[in-house]
Amino acid sequence: MALHFLLDEHISPDVADALQLARPRLRVTTLRDWGKGLHLGIPDDAMVAWARVHKLTLVTYDLRTIAPLVKRLAEAGGEHAGIVFVDGRTFVPNDIGGLARALGVLWDDLRRADWTNRVMYLTR
Repeated sequence: MALHFLLDEHISPDVADALQLARPRLRVTTLRDWGKGLHLGIPDDAMVAWARVHKLTLVTYDLRTIAPLVKRLAEAGGEHAGIVFVDGRTFVPNDIGGLARALGVLWDDLRRADWTNRVMYLTR
């Protein structure tokens, strides 16, 4: 499964815009854009399942609820399309350029890798 991103609702859509400008072949969508925002606030398990069906790796600041969900999913033998955790101390939410650059480098380096069940913590 190639690397394409779903940015959760806590990540500015400006990050997606910057990524698309820098890397036009990268498929990136935001939870805010999916269904014109109708799915904001959906349960985490539904978001992870939707991302898997559409082959999108979830990018999220939500370590508190997504990390345990991924653990439960693995224990149950389930799959996801990859998770990229972002730490607010490494990339503050308003660091649009920094987050977009780091995701772009990640895509450059690992876009051809299989992202099924891969979990990564984004670094600078």
